[in-house]
Amino acid sequence: MKLLFICSRNKWRSLTAEKIFDNRNEYDVRSAGTEDGARIRVTEGHIGWADLIFVMEKKHVRRLQAKFPIEIGSKRIICLDIPDDYRYMDEALIEILESRVSEHIDI
Repeated sequence: MKLLFICSRNKWRSLTAEKIFDNRNEYDVRSAGTEDGARIRVTEGHIGWADLIFVMEKKHVRRLQAKFPIEIGSKRIICLDIPDDYRYMDEALIEILESRVSEHIDI
């Protein structure tokens, strides 16, 4: 299964998620950001590639709907409701990610 994690700048939350979930239960994992200054900016290629899309906040769902209305039409998008309060690989962030993602997939 291909998992895509999205936050704003792809520096802390989604990048942490990519690192901790890649190669777990043979998931293929990528991450991207919605903002112009993102480390890796989300493209329609990312959307098409993903089987399941996790976003950190509701605003990321809105941004995807605005930019990729056709591409996300058939995609399952899950909002994890994780605010931009954490740094890369923050222990609290890892705990929250594992807890919330495990509600949707086996980790």
